[in-house]
Amino acid sequence: MTQHPITPPIELVQQWFLGAKAMPVDQWVTDVATQAAQWGADQELEACCEYLVRCAQWEPEDVDDLRTTRQPKPQSLKEMALEALTSAPGPDYPSVMTVLNADQHALIRRALEQLDD
Repeated sequence: MTQHPITPPIELVQQWFLGAKAMPVDQWVTDVATQAAQWGADQELEACCEYLVRCAQWEPEDVDDLRTTRQPKPQSLKEMALEALTSAPGPDYPSVMTVLNADQHALIRRALEQLDD
């Protein structure tokens, strides 16, 4: 049987499995599947970028723009907390804090807990 060109190395699969081992089954299956899909998409994107430089003679900055567009970085916890604060109605601190939902409160708490004292 021929192995598909976008097959993660066994070491990477083992790393994903070990990282997810302590999770509930339904959660780790989703986690490993998501990581595998992202890894495969990254491999395909890199192959396409190499092709565009080699055959279509794209400029490196155009390839970088393609990567940035197709692989957006997830928001940091700080960015998510700031967005949660600015999306809540109310110009002053007390009213903003009273209209935040439980998820927004938890997000802000996690962000604050990561700050150095």
